[in-house]
Amino acid sequence: MPIVIDLDVELAKRKMSVADLAAAIDITPVNVSVLKNGRAKAVRFSTLDAICRVLECQPGDILRWVPDETDAASDAESEVSA
Repeated sequence: MPIVIDLDVELAKRKMSVADLAAAIDITPVNVSVLKNGRAKAVRFSTLDAICRVLECQPGDILRWVPDETDAASDAESEVSA
């Protein structure tokens, strides 16, 4: 998946557990864990807002885009045919 979730990095920087974050943003620890482990298919902006507020970070500190191999291959083919 080209979207990488770095929630574990932000939690580690603040020495905060999944349970602590879940309690602070009022969602279940299981849902925080799903997000942290990159298994989430979506995240609500209200949840992202709450995470950023509690962790005092920007959305870009938690989410980043990384091209996968098919994106890289498509880009290379486009450059060759141009």
